[in-house]
Amino acid sequence: MVSDGTGWTAEHSVNAALGQFEHCLVDRGCAVNTHLFSGIEDLEQLMEIVKQAAKEGAMLVYTLADPSMAESAKKACELWGIPFTDILGPITEAIASHLGVSPSGLPRGAPGRNVPLSEEYFRRIEAIEFTIKQDDGALPQNLKKADIVLVGVSRTGKTPLSIYLAQKGYKVANVPIVMGVDLPKSLFEVDPEKVFGLTINPLVLQTIRKARAKSLGFSEATRSNYSEMDHVREELECARSIFAQNPVWPVTEVTGKAIEETAAVILRLYHDRKNRCSMPRISKRY
Repeated sequence: MVSDGTGWTAEHSVNAALGQFEHCLVDRGCAVNTHLFSGIEDLEQLMEIVKQAAKEGAMLVYTLADPSMAESAKKACELWGIPFTDILGPITEAIASHLGVSPSGLPRGAPGRNVPLSEEYFRRIEAIEFTIKQDDGALPQNLKKADIVLVGVSRTGKTPLSIYLAQKGYKVANVPIVMGVDLPKSLFEVDPEKVFGLTINPLVLQTIRKARAKSLGFSEATRSNYSEMDHVREELECARSIFAQNPVWPVTEVTGKAIEETAAVILRLYHDRKNRCSMPRISKRY
């Protein structure tokens, strides 16, 4: 993967595409190695990468904003017989045609682009700072300031999911359900439509907890309370009871789901409720 910027677009596009081949990747039937070359703005560097791809029998995927660089990559790949895909070019051309405006041809961080940091950027930074402070039930008095509140037992992925959502600009708080410990009163005082429950298959949860307990060096007694099946089932039943008492909270099953998949489910529900409509609105200005 080659990019003249951070490489985020190329990397995520390739990872999304590779997800379509998990049937052969999981059992290593067709293992794939990827490498990202970011910040490539020099033609000589680009040609060295193309040569390396030719030697290793690799495929080249690139996001190059400069049309001349993109064209050079294409010609070099054709010359060396390398399979290639231009991710950025076709969609940029399509948008240019639709808008009737020529693209700048400059990567996002180029010196010629004096684009000020947007309000959205600062909103994301603020969301991340808020979310980190609210992790694992901390500062329950601030729950009312959160956009999204996640509730679930330990190891249902509340923290990584919170951070992922925060990077998208949502202030997220997460509250753990622990048997014998009362949930904070403030949880029941916030708008219930922004609270989301998380649940998981007990066998999967037990496996995750056993690995976690071992890595943290828990004693046998602590490990027993944390990861034994009876305790796991009891905690999940406790959570299920709390969710049943609060039927407005949607409950998302996270078993076998990637963080991104769970986030997509929660955000769809969040925006459907916020907009009171089943279809997304085309309203955001770029």
